[in-house]
Amino acid sequence: MSFKPLKIGKYTIKHPIVQGGMGLGISWDGLAGNVSLEGGLGVISSVGTGYYEDNRYSAKDINTRPLNSENFYSAKGLKAVIDNARKISGDNPLAVNILYASNDYERIARDACAAGIDIIITGAGLPTNMPEFTENYPDVALVPIVSSAKALKIICKRWTKRYNRLPDAIVVEGPKSGGHQGFTYEQCFQDEYQLENLIKPIKEEMKNWGDFPLIAAGGIWDHDDIVKMIELGADGVQMGTRFIGTHECDAHDSFKEVILASTEDTIKLLKSPVGYPARGIRTNLIELVEKREGPAVKCISNCVAPCHRGVEAKAVGYCIADRLSDAFLGKKESGLFFTGANGYKLNEIISVKELINKLINGENS
Repeated sequence: MSFKPLKIGKYTIKHPIVQGGMGLGISWDGLAGNVSLEGGLGVISSVGTGYYEDNRYSAKDINTRPLNSENFYSAKGLKAVIDNARKISGDNPLAVNILYASNDYERIARDACAAGIDIIITGAGLPTNMPEFTENYPDVALVPIVSSAKALKIICKRWTKRYNRLPDAIVVEGPKSGGHQGFTYEQCFQDEYQLENLIKPIKEEMKNWGDFPLIAAGGIWDHDDIVKMIELGADGVQMGTRFIGTHECDAHDSFKEVILASTEDTIKLLKSPVGYPARGIRTNLIELVEKREGPAVKCISNCVAPCHRGVEAKAVGYCIADRLSDAFLGKKESGLFFTGANGYKLNEIISVKELINKLINGENS
């Protein structure tokens, strides 16, 4: 099968492959810039830009961690990531992923627009007011992540009524993705919530609103998976974990080593301060947390609203901002390592160029 380009708003993506936004610091300028350069859509994660090397700890901090959400989601850091990614990608489109659960969501969206981003992708909640924050940037394409036809209906209804606009594309994410899920623990294992069974009802709902592309995400690994999703009605795919296995991925070498050493049995759904299960690797941290012996929860960065300034973090046993940043910094003992369900399949580190060639033409190309 030859794949058609993916059109998102005014932007045309040569290959219908969107690289998933992975935070903290896993998809920044190195990965996103090179994915866009090679004809996919590179996606920068807005999470933890206070840790970005051009900006690190320049704001007020405690114990070298960004203090409060305005420093954790640093505008200066985000602009530096986007600018440096643009130096790699050239004129090709670039996207940013912003969690709707983020404290300062509105400000982060405005920061991304001001920094010249082309596309904003948002999940971790229903972004019913997303267009409000990009009104001065009509060329910025808006892509919500949904996990049901009901969620899509709510977004389209509110966007149409309030802003007279529709999504420029949607990402439909199933429960095999890495990181936070849009499902309960039980739903993650039920047939009706699997990605292949979500596409049809969401496509039916899309008919009520207009013609915009559907991007399938969650557990997609290779060329054959992409073909399967397109045959089911998707216009493109989003893939995160597979891109960790590239030289250009911004993750620490230790992070990549943890993924490479994972097995099907060590990849689990974990409890999270965000309130929904998150998929990651069972490491030393998780064992400590289960024994209530994990690192102290201090809530320095105040990263996500559902955590209620550390209340949920203390209940679960770890601070998600601190533990994700430790993983980014290569601290295997205290880091939290997110991966999709197929992360155990990763067995080599290759270039982004080689990976996209395999995805488009088959593994043996």
